[in-house]
Amino acid sequence: MLLYSAPMAGYTNYAYRELLRLFGGVDLIFTEMVSARSFVELEKRGMEPPSRLWGIREEPRPLAVQIWDNDSDTLANLARNLAFDFKVTSIDMNFGCPAKQIAGKSASGSFLLQFPDRIGDIVRKVVSAARPLPVTAKIRLGRTRDTINAIDVAQAVESAGAAGITIHGRTAADMYRGKADWEEIARVKSKLHSIPLIGNGDIKTVEDALFRVRHYPVDGLMIGRGSIAKPWLFQQIAQALRGEQADPEPSRRQISEIIRRHFAVLQHQFCEQTALMLIRKTVCHYADSAPGARKFRNDVCSAKNSEIFFKMIDEFFIP
Repeated sequence: MLLYSAPMAGYTNYAYRELLRLFGGVDLIFTEMVSARSFVELEKRGMEPPSRLWGIREEPRPLAVQIWDNDSDTLANLARNLAFDFKVTSIDMNFGCPAKQIAGKSASGSFLLQFPDRIGDIVRKVVSAARPLPVTAKIRLGRTRDTINAIDVAQAVESAGAAGITIHGRTAADMYRGKADWEEIARVKSKLHSIPLIGNGDIKTVEDALFRVRHYPVDGLMIGRGSIAKPWLFQQIAQALRGEQADPEPSRRQISEIIRRHFAVLQHQFCEQTALMLIRKTVCHYADSAPGARKFRNDVCSAKNSEIFFKMIDEFFIP
């Protein structure tokens, strides 16, 4: 059973990926999704690649890069570079993002779900450009609950030569509301001939993962939001899948140390203020459901520098 870390804009940067490697258990780590158009424009100007590709040449493998756009030539250009210049492990194509900037203004991501044949043409071109590197795709169930067409899209992706597909169990219209529909994810499996099906959505605990594995015919799990403040979750799930006792949850003091380590790696890439902005989002997730969480979130989001920030971290997490 494969365990994948989901690409999440604003979260799965280099520093977070290093945390995942520290804890282990992930079979394939994904970058944040990268705009193919931005890459091509920067390349034309002789500038550095997008910041989301920072460090990936030297980063440990396996490593997958997720890319997005609606133009097959632009996507193929980036795919070729990722395969032969950056030498990543695999390339994933985003056909599921519901964000207005992507699915609305840019007519990409989940916007393309209404055109399975077009998705197939795009995948085919990217597969050809990246060969022999494996190319996969990530989709949602459909644009809306009334237009669920994951089977049609998955079959188009498979016919185009993709090496696998991940399905998030919501529609684009759902955004992140409600519950992921794993029954709909499961319906796709029998319609595929050979590629693996990875299920995604609402996996926040070891129990969630084990339930999906036991009740749905998927070949792997992709975990996103449930692992933002639990980078150790993959190792716990991997242990449980092997029939072992999962590691206990870290203590509050250990969590404060994890936050410090995360921040230190962020500072390796960014200036202090940018690193502080990025770490705040993750830290707010660490505080979920803890007593005093609301006040803590307000306080850390107003911290003007790292000294004040870590004083608040110590006061909250260390008894």
